[in-house]
Amino acid sequence: MQDGMKIRSRQILEAIIEDYICTAEPIGSSSIRNRHGLSLSAATIRNVMADLEEMGYLASPHPSAGRVPTDKAYRFYVDSLLAVRSVDRGERDEIRRRCCVAGRDVDGVFREISQMLSSVSHYMGIVAAPRFNANVFRQMEFVLLGSRRILVILISQSGTVQNRIIELHHEISSEELVRMANYLNGMLQGLTISQVKSRILKEMESDKVQYDTLLSEALRLSQQALDDSGTGLFIEGQANIFDLPEFADAQRMKEVFRAMEQKSQLLDLLDNCLKAPGVNIFIGSESHLNNMSGMSLITSTYVSGKNTLGVLGVIGPTRMGYGKVIPIVDYTAKMLTRLLHVE
Repeated sequence: MQDGMKIRSRQILEAIIEDYICTAEPIGSSSIRNRHGLSLSAATIRNVMADLEEMGYLASPHPSAGRVPTDKAYRFYVDSLLAVRSVDRGERDEIRRRCCVAGRDVDGVFREISQMLSSVSHYMGIVAAPRFNANVFRQMEFVLLGSRRILVILISQSGTVQNRIIELHHEISSEELVRMANYLNGMLQGLTISQVKSRILKEMESDKVQYDTLLSEALRLSQQALDDSGTGLFIEGQANIFDLPEFADAQRMKEVFRAMEQKSQLLDLLDNCLKAPGVNIFIGSESHLNNMSGMSLITSTYVSGKNTLGVLGVIGPTRMGYGKVIPIVDYTAKMLTRLLHVE
């Protein structure tokens, strides 16, 4: 049905969407005729708008008001009508400047990039760090920091390093830590971090470990080191959303806050994006996220060779400026790939 839409209907739908993106106000036939110079009468435009509403592309928020685009309209706009512009020089310069990794830890880089995406797009910026569970185990090291405190260094085959300081209930020697590390490194080679967690749980139940205090302690420490309590999700710029008229209502603001707090749902969606490299666009209900009606998410993956590492993107209203945001997200993902030296 979309491919069969008449040129006149496409022109009017495009005009309504672009006007609504700019104004956030329902669009009437007279304003379309005046702003876009269409050689059609207001009555003809009204008839086309009525047809578009019947087809599910427009909705009437009030009986006497103009129309607003639906999620279906935005999807048609993005897929068939949108002219994506290039990232302008000023935006490119800011993206490159803000993405500098020198002297920063990885979390600092991701946080800065999410802030930059928010600043450049004027919506919410989001970065999902690489999920450590997908990495392949290379080695684990224990460093004694005090009689009852150790630093656990977990290194993956890709070179990703995760550190954790663990407090002990008793004293332990450096020699014992070396023996524990040798035991774990020999047992866990070649497993993904997710498989490592399962193997450790299985080993902890074995008779051998229950009668060997040192092996039991080694497994207990490795289990603590692998306890990934952080989400690896960085979201910045919520205030940008609340400045928009469609989120001025206090109840709507609370719903958006709740959606952002439900990071597990958002991470599941971003994990699905890892399976579809490049730019992905979720409009309104397409994301299947609770409390995200009226919101859209544009993401792109950043990669290492043939391996997809993570996802970044922008969350905004369904009436966001797609032509501007899509290239910003795409360019930033390519820049992050280059900056992390993972091409």
